[in-house]
Amino acid sequence: MRITIVQGAFLPVPPLRGGAIEKAFHSLAREFAKNGHKVTYISRQCDGLARQETENSNLKHIRIKGYDASGSLLKLKWKDLLYSIRARRILPIANILITHTFWLPIIATRPKKHGATYVHVGRSPKGQMRFYKNAARLQTVSRPIADAIQKEIPSKKQRQVKVLPYPLDPLFIGRPSLEKPKINRILYAGRIHPEKGINLLIKSFESLPDSIKEKWELKIIGPWKEKHGGAGSVYRKQLQLLAKDMDNVYFQNPIFDQDKLIQEYDRSSIFVYPSLAENGETFGLAALEAMSRGCLTLVSGLPCFKDFINNGVNGFSFNHRIDEPEKALAEKLKLIIEVYETDNSVSEKAVETATAYSPKRVSLEFIKDFEEIIGISSPRPK
Repeated sequence: MRITIVQGAFLPVPPLRGGAIEKAFHSLAREFAKNGHKVTYISRQCDGLARQETENSNLKHIRIKGYDASGSLLKLKWKDLLYSIRARRILPIANILITHTFWLPIIATRPKKHGATYVHVGRSPKGQMRFYKNAARLQTVSRPIADAIQKEIPSKKQRQVKVLPYPLDPLFIGRPSLEKPKINRILYAGRIHPEKGINLLIKSFESLPDSIKEKWELKIIGPWKEKHGGAGSVYRKQLQLLAKDMDNVYFQNPIFDQDKLIQEYDRSSIFVYPSLAENGETFGLAALEAMSRGCLTLVSGLPCFKDFINNGVNGFSFNHRIDEPEKALAEKLKLIIEVYETDNSVSEKAVETATAYSPKRVSLEFIKDFEEIIGISSPRPK
């Protein structure tokens, strides 16, 4: 099978600047290639990456001019359009064309040549699904987002919607290292943005009883620059001011190296992902990564997390919709710390859950879906 993946305009592949979608599809591309499929991967050229590169005999990278992200939605869509036009000009002959760009599913109109259009919907849709009339599949990673997609398309096309999860990077699969045991650390790793609820985490940590707080530390890691998806330096400074009276709260620049990020997870006992993004959070890959490394993982009550977190069994959740969610978060943190000191069954269940999201397993589900599409909607190129 010939597969083309067109990544977005704003982050490179390999994921040198992070990005859940970039990390996921790079892992999938490697698995597709490992299983004998010919993969052409089109992505942004930056950070010294070659214009063309062969990763292995079945995986070829082509990189084109892209852009840094900006705060203006209009500018983002304009940049995406320019990038998508460039990508369309170099699309090879293929069976499947995977993309999560806004415009390419609209302007890629030759499925018999470039492949059946397989749209990855990485965020909650905002009306654009009705424009993707040529799409053979609208794929997303959680049931709540799939439901939102189906509300935007005619009933006769709702069977085109498919839920398949993100895979973990293969480096995350395997038991956490015992060389450096976990310490009393609460970790957040993700974008530094108001929608992630980091201010709630700081407030809840501050409100913990002194007898607990003096034995623990809070570490916050993630991209804060706008071009990396963060909210900028002003917001980061606001968070630092919020924590200024605590000498056991640490801020660290983003870690894009997977090995180093795994080391942070392996040293941390608790991972908190208090996202408030009701319409933006689709899966929560960072939470699954933390679970794979045995962290006691606490998330907000967003529906997307329910696909892989069973509260009290393999992880925990708190109600972020009440008037003072930081109190609910603090109460759950206190409970988790007590669990951490007396019982590690939740941690073991978390690792067990994460193994189901290996790239090998997830890639086979994608290939099965591709084969179904090809058999129905488009002939195989010779």
